[in-house]
Amino acid sequence: MNSALPQPDPALPHLADVVPGVLAAMGVGGLDSPLSFGEVSGACVLLVDGLGADLLDAHAADAPTLAALRSSSLQVGFPSTTAAGLAAVGTGRRSGQHGMVGYTFRVPGTGVINALRWRPHPWGADLREQLIPEEVQPLPTTFETAAMAGVAVSVVSAAEFTDSGLTRAVLRGGRYVGVHALGDLAATVAQVIDDGGFCYGYHADLDLVGHLHGPGSRAWRLQLRQVDRLVESVVEALPPGGLLAVVADHGMVTADPETTLDIDAAPELLDGVEDIAGEPRARHVYVRAGAAADVGQTWSAVVADRAWVLTRDQAITAGWFGPQVSARVAARIGDLVVAARDSAAMVRRTVEPLESALLGHHGSLTSAEQRVPLLLARGRLG
Repeated sequence: MNSALPQPDPALPHLADVVPGVLAAMGVGGLDSPLSFGEVSGACVLLVDGLGADLLDAHAADAPTLAALRSSSLQVGFPSTTAAGLAAVGTGRRSGQHGMVGYTFRVPGTGVINALRWRPHPWGADLREQLIPEEVQPLPTTFETAAMAGVAVSVVSAAEFTDSGLTRAVLRGGRYVGVHALGDLAATVAQVIDDGGFCYGYHADLDLVGHLHGPGSRAWRLQLRQVDRLVESVVEALPPGGLLAVVADHGMVTADPETTLDIDAAPELLDGVEDIAGEPRARHVYVRAGAAADVGQTWSAVVADRAWVLTRDQAITAGWFGPQVSARVAARIGDLVVAARDSAAMVRRTVEPLESALLGHHGSLTSAEQRVPLLLARGRLG
């Protein structure tokens, strides 16, 4: 349906490669990664939600510590969203294998779920008892592998996410340490590295501010300064042999009102459609039996140059979900996959009023969303 399709960059390592590489440097076997970190005695992979490489490079003056640690760039794969990014870190796999194929997506037999809140989308009660997280994502995590190898593994993130559905699905295997602010996040990470363990740390607020005020806004830049101080605090405390690797799950763009399309205000886009999932820059469209061709033509015509409109098979063949897509995961991908170009967005102001009101968005395949930094700091020897 579209020409000149974006595809994964073979020259860039993937976010999924980072934790296996760090754990290999700590002596854990059985994990493959193109990244090499030498010998490491204790380490943390700290994920700063929403810290795109393009954004960091454009605002390096606000983040001197982060800029000084700039090593290289990674790609995050499709969709460029938090559920998929955290799953890539936790499993060491692309979305075609771990199965977190969107902010929201349809699970056969259950319906459309919100992967971050683990409930039906757009509303509903918690699904952890009916939709077992360990069954939705059954692959072993990198943390489980490390723990079995004798490494002390910790997951350091907001206390509110303790035992959440997504935590159980993609971050299980380590001791969960719930934190409440930048100070206890930094202190806990530093202690784990001091003790010769491994931890995954997570900080969410840069992404939140980007959604609300726009990436690169004054509020976003001031939040970036706080992140820079967080990282500086950990770097200053690194012991000899300690490693801090800072990554992100995606970048972000500011949606252009001129190219924003309200799906709910275009009834022709809902004709023949059972469910719509994903988010404003990466949509899954699930169609009624026999309607795929007609729905695809309609979406291509209405969306026009705002987005790439592919069938499920076309998106898989293009490598958007990684080189391997299991049958279990393919069933969750939309009959149509619609990925926004440039700064367009496909909102749903009736069904998704909160998400539709945000200024900053991500999910698609642009450089601003796909490229994230790999920032490395090591404890000095001697």
